[in-house]
Amino acid sequence: MDQQEDCTLRRTQPPIRRYQNGYKKDNHASPHLQQSKIENTNQHHPPRKNIRIAVYLMSGVLLTMEVERNTSAQQILSLVQAEAELGLIRTPPVIGQPVFAMWMCSSQLELQLRPNHRPIELATKWNNLINKYGENNRGQRTDEEPILYFRRNVFLSKKDEEQIKEPKILELLYAEARHNVLEGRYPCEGQARYANLGALQARIELGPYNAQTHTLAYFRKHRAKFLPHHYTSPSLLFGLGFGLGLVGGKGAPEARLLEQYKRIPNHTGTNPNSRKLVRKYLEFCWGLPSYGAAFFHGQIEQPVRGLASWITNHDQSVLIAINTTGVYIVDDIQCSLLLGLKYSELSWEMAKPSDESNPDCLPCLFLQFPVRENGARVFKILQVFSRQAIMMDTLISVFAEDNRQIDNSIDVTNQNRTEGSVISNANNFTNKLSKFTLATFDDQGRCIGQMGSWSFQ
Repeated sequence: MDQQEDCTLRRTQPPIRRYQNGYKKDNHASPHLQQSKIENTNQHHPPRKNIRIAVYLMSGVLLTMEVERNTSAQQILSLVQAEAELGLIRTPPVIGQPVFAMWMCSSQLELQLRPNHRPIELATKWNNLINKYGENNRGQRTDEEPILYFRRNVFLSKKDEEQIKEPKILELLYAEARHNVLEGRYPCEGQARYANLGALQARIELGPYNAQTHTLAYFRKHRAKFLPHHYTSPSLLFGLGFGLGLVGGKGAPEARLLEQYKRIPNHTGTNPNSRKLVRKYLEFCWGLPSYGAAFFHGQIEQPVRGLASWITNHDQSVLIAINTTGVYIVDDIQCSLLLGLKYSELSWEMAKPSDESNPDCLPCLFLQFPVRENGARVFKILQVFSRQAIMMDTLISVFAEDNRQIDNSIDVTNQNRTEGSVISNANNFTNKLSKFTLATFDDQGRCIGQMGSWSFQ
């Protein structure tokens, strides 16, 4: 029997609808929540065989369905792809990995599900996973309800994605890329790049420029829809000289966006979704180092400057982005890429906490990479603290091994290509080593420089 026959889609209500920014408060958001309601209303009867769940797409579509409790992630994925209204039925397979996967996410933890994972069962254990792997900051809830997403597969390479021609797939990938740009997960260097992306987004979603509608006041009001949050914060705008009446001036982010929007030609195609511009937006994002990554929560020790800072110094929360090409440290608050490391130049090791009974003693990931310093090749080590260190270690191991096999299959003319290398800076990104507390070793393995807590080790 075909797997899909065991999990029939039941039309108990319209299967597809749009959700707004407040969708996380919707009761459909969690298989766990729906299961609890069903069991509570059937206290004297056996639990129902089927359960209603919801799947969220990054495009703003909510798909509801009834499935059996033991339905696998692969079966739910197949049901989503078979939904006629999404237009993915005739989606041709992509060489290599599948384009999409099922994800279960909350504010503290994001997991790409394996094909044999059972989402409803996993949702009932979510709080245990949060307690074990969650960010667990003080004052943060540990009783989060997970949301089931249909999102990009982290194992899909950029090279394979670039071969995709199907418009419906590209639209979903565009929606996810747009979300990550606006959330600061895909950092760009320079305001002009964000203005270009915002202008492309405006042309895709608003259509051709209309002088009567698309005014500076319009983009000032809707700034957060087209620019990352670090450009929409009033305090930051004030610090950049965009406050006190200067907001909306020639130097303001929304003014640059508007100017770029005006320059986009109107003859880019007849499709209202502007397919060529969707691909253009994606092509820009494909060049961003953290594109397509899985994101993990962690913290790093900030450099200590001055005696007084020892008293008030706190670790900085960061995102660790891991994709098929490398490992990246992202400050999603300031929308900044702090460090980018390709697998060819990265060595790493995961360490368990020295005192596992102490909740404040976290596992950590050591990242070692070469740099040029005073004309000599040395190695820096960064310590990243995270309850999700074991997950990061596992994913890095998979991608590093894949890259090693690719390198071995290619006739490399320069066998010593890493000799004397420095950190790779894709797309003109500059690694911000001054933001880190690092240890420095020479090529003989001798420690020649220590900072912060490294000095006490």
